[in-house]
Amino acid sequence: MTAHAAAVSIRQVSKTFGQGGTTALTGIDLEVQPGEFISLIGPSGCGKSTLLRVIGDLTEPTSGEALVGGKSAHQARLDRDYGMVFQEATLMDWRTIRKNVSLPLEMMGWDRVRRQERVRELLQLVELSGFEDHHPWQLSGGMQQRVAIARALSFSPSLMLMDEPFGALDEMTRDRMNIELLRIWEATRATVVFVTHSIAEAVFLSSRIVVMSARPGRVQRIVDVDLTYPRTNETREDPRFFELATEVRELLRESHGARETV
Repeated sequence: MTAHAAAVSIRQVSKTFGQGGTTALTGIDLEVQPGEFISLIGPSGCGKSTLLRVIGDLTEPTSGEALVGGKSAHQARLDRDYGMVFQEATLMDWRTIRKNVSLPLEMMGWDRVRRQERVRELLQLVELSGFEDHHPWQLSGGMQQRVAIARALSFSPSLMLMDEPFGALDEMTRDRMNIELLRIWEATRATVVFVTHSIAEAVFLSSRIVVMSARPGRVQRIVDVDLTYPRTNETREDPRFFELATEVRELLRESHGARETV
């Protein structure tokens, strides 16, 4: 990351799929500062995941540009400046947990001793020490997502892109994973851009929430979340938590009767 550069800078990004096709995003401007936890929320089909994919250089904008740490998104991907976590853990069932986490490091040419030490550190960070020789199918969904997070963090990226990583989990597991993710974020100080459909999840996790309009997606409002860190289960009972959730819900309702969940 270049000195004083924003972690992510989105400048007038628009995205249309196919000639004369669906416009997913239009005129997106967004600055994310180093160390922030930013959530993207909006109606289904508003382009949240598309915007994340533009940042991650998985799709090119039709117009505008995305910069990561002052670099083009493409160069940032080549430089491995970010890790990605998706809704499905996408682990390799035939590899042990240790070998799943070490895969990016193998691809980068790290020697065996260095890989083993890094994997040990990461599994300790995500509280999975002792599961090194298990296979993904032997773990719960929440544990598999922790492995996916460890793998994404393996090469110490400055930015984490997360696309509804807890969307398939039950509510109680999701709540626990939210607390785990904040603990990991506070330990690593990586910048996080997080896509979610859940208002409660966005308020609990974020330093700022980007509320997007219905398709074509625009930045409707950015809500500053002034709840203190670290956040705990008691945070969810704070009156300010409910005020912020109500503010986000009302913004979503303004967006053409969008449906939302808490």
